Amino acid sequence: MTIRYLHTMVRVKDLEASMAFYALLGLQETRRYDSEQGRFTLVFMAPPGQEDCPVELTYNWDGDDGLPSDSRHFGHLAYAVDDIHATCAHLMENGVTINRPPRDGRMAFVRSPDNISVELLQKGNPLPPAESWASMGNTGHW
Repeated sequence: MTIRYLHTMVRVKDLEASMAFYALLGLQETRRYDSEQGRFTLVFMAPPGQEDCPVELTYNWDGDDGLPSDSRHFGHLAYAVDDIHATCAHLMENGVTINRPPRDGRMAFVRSPDNISVELLQKGNPLPPAESWASMGNTGHW
């Protein structure tokens, strides 16, 4: 038996806001499918050079009131980053709450506009602890 990873799908309430969030992480739209009959749009986003591991954003044109308010049944997406401190600073500068700061120089969590948890992990060895991250508490949950 052979199995091949294809993508992770998350439902989104505001396609533009969600795309903007994932763009802040460095993902780019790789393809899009609009279904007039099904009244939905699928947008696939991935880091450059990693188009074979996309996130599929599913947007239902007529809304999706059936979405859980917290999306905790999903778990999280995870991405390795070159500099976790710089990545978190960039996200904060653009209005993203850092739910679990990179106090250890290794791991942080943020949430998308649709409450999807996104884990950020430092590539290689952890960075030395740095302020203001080292003394920053958690915000909400992830």
